[in-house]
Amino acid sequence: MNLKRVIRHLFTTRWTVSRAFPPRSLRAIEEAIATNHGAHTGQVRFAVEGDLDVSALVNDMSARERAIEVFSELRVWDTEHNNGVLIYLLLADRDVEIIADRGASVNVTAAEWEAICQSMEGDLRRGKFELGTTRGIELVIELLKTHFPAERTVGDELPKTPTVL
Repeated sequence: MNLKRVIRHLFTTRWTVSRAFPPRSLRAIEEAIATNHGAHTGQVRFAVEGDLDVSALVNDMSARERAIEVFSELRVWDTEHNNGVLIYLLLADRDVEIIADRGASVNVTAAEWEAICQSMEGDLRRGKFELGTTRGIELVIELLKTHFPAERTVGDELPKTPTVL
């Protein structure tokens, strides 16, 4: 168990998340997800979580492990073409994870997803939460448009609104 990490999580409150992602930022994120939705067949979801609970910290849960749980909890896997993509941010760790369902991972490499995560994390370290998130969403959408262009109009299977956990 990393004591610095535990302290960081204990001091990341709901207020910290609200300050990093005020309502106008959440609207901008929703708009970024909705933009060009008809140009690809993927389904993008964004979730931000301030901190992990004590039991997760004691068990040394990683942001990736938590992102996989959130992927399941938000049912991102439950799309017709298995093309859901979750962009998960654990604010206390400034860690971004992208979890893509098997349909969305067919042509996109782990290195491509990781490059987007690293770009977003750089902006987060500089306190540019909205910019980093919207830019990351745009990069995910560009990958989806390249690898999964829409041949027909695809309906919304997942909500576009960001989830604050």
